[in-house]
Amino acid sequence: MSISVVEPEQYEAQLAVKKAGVESLFSCFDLPELEVYESPRSHYRMRCEFRVWHEDDDLFYVMFEKGNKNVRIRIDHCPMVAERIHDMMFKLLEEIRPSDVLRRKLFQIDFLSTLSGELLVTLLYHRPLGDDWVEAAKKLKDKFNIQLVGRSRKAKILLDQDFVIETLDINGRDYIYKQVENSFSQPNGEVCRHMIKWALDATQGAGGDMVELYCGNGNFTLPMAQNFRRVVATEISKTSVRAAQFNIEANAIDNVDVVRISSEEFSQVLSGAVEKRRTKDLGLESCDFTTVLVDPPRAGLDDDTVEQVQSYDNILYISCNPDTLKTNLETLTQTHVLKRFAIFDQFPYTEHLECGVYLTRK
Repeated sequence: MSISVVEPEQYEAQLAVKKAGVESLFSCFDLPELEVYESPRSHYRMRCEFRVWHEDDDLFYVMFEKGNKNVRIRIDHCPMVAERIHDMMFKLLEEIRPSDVLRRKLFQIDFLSTLSGELLVTLLYHRPLGDDWVEAAKKLKDKFNIQLVGRSRKAKILLDQDFVIETLDINGRDYIYKQVENSFSQPNGEVCRHMIKWALDATQGAGGDMVELYCGNGNFTLPMAQNFRRVVATEISKTSVRAAQFNIEANAIDNVDVVRISSEEFSQVLSGAVEKRRTKDLGLESCDFTTVLVDPPRAGLDDDTVEQVQSYDNILYISCNPDTLKTNLETLTQTHVLKRFAIFDQFPYTEHLECGVYLTRK
């Protein structure tokens, strides 16, 4: 992660620049009114990672200048991270610094926190970890009341668990999410809540069934199930699929199925081009899929998936890359009309921006 300069007094001006950039980038489309969702001005990142630098007896966090990893910046204060992380990350180093067994060949520390106050810390090493490390790490875990994981090459040591439980209030209902270490989760908890609420509002009244591609741990899947008779969601990561299945049960939701399959393969299954054993028992032939939700990686949707997505009446597209979203919309707007367009400032003080669009068939 490169360093960002957190300047709350500049936030509104910087967000206005982002908004203007989106309006310019998508000016070739008939855009609806742009909906803008702000981030907290500080302490907004729920997950982050820091390199650890050794200099004589000192030990400190560093980030790197954007575009130049040879220029490192010492971090003694970090207002971008969640308060739970910030309150203990420097105290953690104070405990590690004098301990040879904890600091030796430590090169990175990862943090995963929640709005509900849980925190998991992962210590990464360039050496094998033994019983002496476990004993010292347990004391560290107990002192700070955190979950703690140790990683070295091809090895992972759990002192208790490798996940945190997030609780998000969505329109008055609490949703429980298992979020696993070293696995994807939304980095900005408050903006994530905005995104889910917006998606719920956009698809209100869509009816029928929904297909979701790239569902992760069920971040959107679980709340959106209320808008549909049934949801069938896909994800390729084993870890995320297991977390999603845990979350379905934890939230007592009975109209969602998650299947481990790539979006490309599932698109082929739905089109009838191929058959897959893992989808045979889903009863897809009885589904009335009116809506598709896609939340692809930065590369956007491949051509085959774009074509398959066009077969639905309604398309909800969450994008972390406006450039690939624009490319995909050039095809999608041949058959569908842009009804809603939102921007979500997941990463304030950077050029990155999350977008959400809702399209309906012409």
